[in-house]
Amino acid sequence: MEGCVFCAIVAGGEPASFVYQDDQVVAFMGHRPVTRGHTLVIPRGHATHLADMDEETGAHLFRITMRVAAAIRHSGVRADGIRLSLSDGRAAGQAVMHAHMHVIPRYPGDGAWGGAMEG
Repeated sequence: MEGCVFCAIVAGGEPASFVYQDDQVVAFMGHRPVTRGHTLVIPRGHATHLADMDEETGAHLFRITMRVAAAIRHSGVRADGIRLSLSDGRAAGQAVMHAHMHVIPRYPGDGAWGGAMEG
């Protein structure tokens, strides 16, 4: 989709540090990470909202999200927790209008949003 930064990343027109790629989804390091290791998992095809993906692509996106989360836990990042976040629509806080899952390593006192670990 024209003007979509995630579509441009998939097409190779914008830089990204990919950690996973297949024919349905890609995973890459966040451009503005909330914490070290913050990764995004997105469908290759443009889907503005979660419901715009077919069920198989959505299920595959979650399978790869689970693998990325496991890889983060077994990496040198040493996360104490993993936050998964998918905002569906502007009212939910979606900033890039291409469906995407955030996989965010969390640490006690990290000060990142969603602060269950801060209290």
